[in-house]
Amino acid sequence: MKFLRALFVLIDMGIFAIGALTIGLVIFPLLSLFIKGKERREYFSSIIHYSWKFFIWVMEKTGEIKVNVNGDLSLIKGKIVVASHPSLIDIILLIGNMPRSLCIAKKEILKNIVMRNIVKSLYIVNDDPELFQKNAKQALEDGYNIIIFPTGTRTLPGENLKIHKGAAQLAITSGVNIVPVKIETDFPFLIKSHSPFDAGSKTVNYYLTVLSEIKTEDYIVKSKDGIKARNAVSEKIKECLTLRSN
Repeated sequence: MKFLRALFVLIDMGIFAIGALTIGLVIFPLLSLFIKGKERREYFSSIIHYSWKFFIWVMEKTGEIKVNVNGDLSLIKGKIVVASHPSLIDIILLIGNMPRSLCIAKKEILKNIVMRNIVKSLYIVNDDPELFQKNAKQALEDGYNIIIFPTGTRTLPGENLKIHKGAAQLAITSGVNIVPVKIETDFPFLIKSHSPFDAGSKTVNYYLTVLSEIKTEDYIVKSKDGIKARNAVSEKIKECLTLRSN
């Protein structure tokens, strides 16, 4: 059983890689010849949303995972979404369930031949602070969600979360609220420092819980200081993402 599940993981990784290369090297370049500006991002984000939704469906049909969502991710619009980050496919689960969403990425990911063109279209690269703030604010005004993993990397179960303050800062400067989403699994699947082929012997349950919005304006009014407000919002993010599930 474990061998069969590991084989399915290998096949799915191949499907994802082939799909990403096809979209990034064929579909996106062809569409770019005819579609420009904001309309292009709209088309591209929809393609990725439905492609990754299909990928989730494949993983569920093969019995590798089961995604359980508590809350309606599809209703979130124009928000900064901060999520815990236990596994490799967290961004796929979020964007596959949440249309019109972008993600923050480091410029190093542009070196990844599989994801490079997708990153250029779907991610906001955080390399030039001024340009990043401008692009992120514009995307939020256009109704896109911006997904941020505030820990910056995958975390292990029980690990003390170290929250970067970028999400809080962006929310304050952009004047939007934050929606925390806690992602949990009942088996350490695709986590850091573990073999990606260790899928256990039964279906891995993913639990995505949409928590109450963090209203940044309340913290600004209360703190009356940008830095204090940013720190307070960051602490609130940590509190939300470390809450124990019932």
